[in-house]
Amino acid sequence: MTTLTREETIRYSRHLALREFGLENQLKLKQAKVLVVGAGGLGSPALLYLAAAGIGTLGIADGDTVDLSNLQRQILFTVDDIGHNKAQSARTRLSRLNPGITIHPYPTALTSSNALDVLKDYDVVIDGTDNFPTRYLLNDACGLLGKPLVYGSILRFEGHVSVFNLSQKDGHRSANYRDLFPEPPDPSSVPNCEEAGVLGILPGMVGTMQAAEAIKIITGLGEPLAEKLAIVDALSMNVTIIRYHPQRDRYVITTLIDYEDFCGLNQHKNKSLTFNEREIMKEITVQELKQLMDSGADFQLIDVREPHEYEAANLDGELIPQGDIPSSVDKISRDKKVVIHCRSGARSGNMVQWLEKNHKFENLYNLKGGILAWAREIDPEMHVS
Repeated sequence: MTTLTREETIRYSRHLALREFGLENQLKLKQAKVLVVGAGGLGSPALLYLAAAGIGTLGIADGDTVDLSNLQRQILFTVDDIGHNKAQSARTRLSRLNPGITIHPYPTALTSSNALDVLKDYDVVIDGTDNFPTRYLLNDACGLLGKPLVYGSILRFEGHVSVFNLSQKDGHRSANYRDLFPEPPDPSSVPNCEEAGVLGILPGMVGTMQAAEAIKIITGLGEPLAEKLAIVDALSMNVTIIRYHPQRDRYVITTLIDYEDFCGLNQHKNKSLTFNEREIMKEITVQELKQLMDSGADFQLIDVREPHEYEAANLDGELIPQGDIPSSVDKISRDKKVVIHCRSGARSGNMVQWLEKNHKFENLYNLKGGILAWAREIDPEMHVS
């Protein structure tokens, strides 16, 4: 039977003093195994607090090395760690913080060939990565293995936190990353932290929230952020909760794929069309759309994103999610210009082509670059997740 040593009883005394927490939940933490993928801005605070809290086994997966520019926000490291592998350096630091826990470093990048082997022995996985291929990889691997995944992301002054694939009371698993983001964005449309910057304290806030979600999942305390996306605004200190649900036509995960290739598809999707197909599909720029709006022209604007995306940011268009288009053709005007848009222009472009091919529409225009282009070029105050 697992018990606490005298030293552990002293170390975790503040947890034990919580009537709602107590010995039972501290023992759950001691028996738990948590894998943190990415020991950077998000992984650093998550790892520090999980180690301090007494998670019995911590895994750290990161093939990157520490760079001077990391030290502004990656608080696990010091100048002495520059040039050293992050997973190995993190183990050294965390072992000094709490020598009573077990730490397994994985000083290499996770791929489709090794992810299942690494993840299979852990109870909870925390996504502290900063790229879309690894996010989709972790999502799909956790789906195949039945593991809950704690998601976090940051950019500039805004952070996101959610919990995917959590076992529910009815035996089903909660929504996953693909329900929030069915397709990867155009790689050229989404800047990374190196390009756009990030407020140094923001990953501390978001990574600590991820650690809290992991502890809630392990102990059963509170209500995890399953099917809820927390959006953290570091400038206003507002936390907005947006609910989402599994998509009716959700992608069925059967195997791990080439995620580098998958996340590069949208960048070249229109390039794969024939010359004639590109000529047939009409497009409109965000500047031209603004002129239409300002002139008071009579046209129809349709947003084919999901409801949670629309709720977060929209152009006051009519919401008809992509999956509802086939049953909503009669809602689309044939008598005036119709502008269809999505996040980046990929989904809406597909819908324009489908409607033109199957229902002979001739008045449809795809918004080039989608709402991301609008936020970038017309309304910089708009935040699009």
